[in-house]
Amino acid sequence: MSNYYNPDHQGQQQPPHNPNSPQEKLVLGGFQDAPKSERRKPYQYQPPTPQSDYPMHQQGSHGQVPPQQYPQQAGQQPQHHAPPNHAQHAQQPQQAVNPAYTPQQGAQPPIPPIITARPPQRKRVRRKGGCAIGCLSVVLILVILGFLASNVLQHVDAFGKAVSTQSTFGTQTGYMNTSDRTNVLIMGFGGGTHDGAFLTDSLSVISLLPQSHHTSLVAVPRDLFVQYPPNSGQYTKINAIYPSAAGYTNKDPKAGGDAIAQKIALVTGLDVKFWVSIDFNGFHKLIDAIGGIDVYIPDSFNACYPNNDDANKDASWKKVQFNKGMEHMNGDRAITYARAREPLAVCNMGQSQNLAELTDFGRSARQQIMVKAVLAKVKQWSTWPHLYDAMDAMKSAIYTNMSLADLGQFALKMDLNDAKTARIGLSNQNVLIDDQSSDGQYILQPQNHDWGVIPKYVQQHLYN
Repeated sequence: MSNYYNPDHQGQQQPPHNPNSPQEKLVLGGFQDAPKSERRKPYQYQPPTPQSDYPMHQQGSHGQVPPQQYPQQAGQQPQHHAPPNHAQHAQQPQQAVNPAYTPQQGAQPPIPPIITARPPQRKRVRRKGGCAIGCLSVVLILVILGFLASNVLQHVDAFGKAVSTQSTFGTQTGYMNTSDRTNVLIMGFGGGTHDGAFLTDSLSVISLLPQSHHTSLVAVPRDLFVQYPPNSGQYTKINAIYPSAAGYTNKDPKAGGDAIAQKIALVTGLDVKFWVSIDFNGFHKLIDAIGGIDVYIPDSFNACYPNNDDANKDASWKKVQFNKGMEHMNGDRAITYARAREPLAVCNMGQSQNLAELTDFGRSARQQIMVKAVLAKVKQWSTWPHLYDAMDAMKSAIYTNMSLADLGQFALKMDLNDAKTARIGLSNQNVLIDDQSSDGQYILQPQNHDWGVIPKYVQQHLYN
C-alpha cells in the first residue's frame, strides 16, 4: 500500500595534551622550586663520617687530614690515628682548641670539636616578568575556553529554539525529581511535499518512571478509527489527526502535536502532555551527517518498499531484505529499515519472511532501535567534529513541546534495554478487531466497540 493521503477525504488512506610531555608546564609566581637535593632543610645532627673528625676547613679535597697538620718531633714517625671512639667522646666534655697551642713531646693532639656543616643555601632569584607572562597565559587560556564555551552554548541555544516550543535550558516541570509517571508521544511521518507527507504512520508512547528508570513502550496503530474533532460525530484514522490540526503543509506543528497527544491520552488512559515529532526525511540527513549508524537487526524480514513516497512521481515498488545481525547503515538504508511495513504480496513479489516485523508494533520497535543507534553514534569521540552538522540536520528532523534540557534528561532516564521493559502493542491480537469504514477503508476498532478495554489493558501491562 502507498502512503498516499487525500486532504479532501479526511482520514481516507489510499493504497500506499600528553601529561608526560615537558612542554606544557606553567610557572606560576615567576620562579621554579630548587631541586630536591638543594632545598633548605631544618638543621639536624648528622653523625661524622668515619673518614675524619676534623673540621671541614682542615680537610683536604677528599676529606683526608693533610700530613702536615700537626708538628712532629725530630725522628718521630708520623702517627696514624685510628677512627675515634665517638662513645668515649660523648662521655668527656670537649675543650676549646687554642690555635697557638703546641703539643708536648709524646702528648696526643687535642681532639677537635665535632662540627657538622650546613649545606650551602641556594639563593632564590626572582625572575622579573615571569608572573606577568604566567598570568597572561592563564588569562589567554581562559579567554579561549570562554569563547569556545560561549560559541557552543550559542549554537546549542539556536538549535534548541529551532526544534522546541520551549526555552532551550529551561524546564517546564520538576517531573524528573518525582515518582510521577511521565509519558512522551513519539510520532513519525515521511515528510516531503507530497500529499500525505505528514500522516503519522508511527505512534508510540514512552512511559517512564524517572526514579526507577522503569520504561514502557505503547504502540498505537495508525489505522485506529477515532472521532475527530472531539464530539463532532466525525471519524477518521488516528494518523490523520496531526495533519488536520497542523495543516497539510505542517504550518502549525504545535497545534498538530497537541491535538494528537490529547487523542492518544484519551485512547490509552495515559496522561500524555509531551510529544516529539520525527520527520524521517530529515532524520535521513542526520544519519548521513554523522557518518551512518551501526544497527543490530534482531530478526530477519523482507518487505515491499515504494521507490518514491510520492506515488504521483513513481508508483513502483522494490523488495527490501534485512538479515539478522549487525549492519552499518547510511541514511537511506536506516529509514527504509525503520519504515518498511508492506508484505511482499502487495507488490506481487512472493511471500514475506516475517509478517510480525511488518506490524505497527514491529515498526515501532525498529524505530526505537534506530534512535538508540543514533544516540550511541553521537556519544563516540569520532562523531564530535560533526556535531554542528548533525544539529543543523536535526533542525529539519525533530520538533517537540519539551525543552532541550528536559528532553535530554528524559533520554538519559529511559531504559529500553531493560529485559523487563513493557512493550505493549495494541492490535487485533488483544483488544482490537478488524473492521471496515462506510467508505470501504480498512480500520481497527476496540472489541465490542468498548473504548474502556484499551486503557484497562495498558494499565495491566505497564512496567511498574
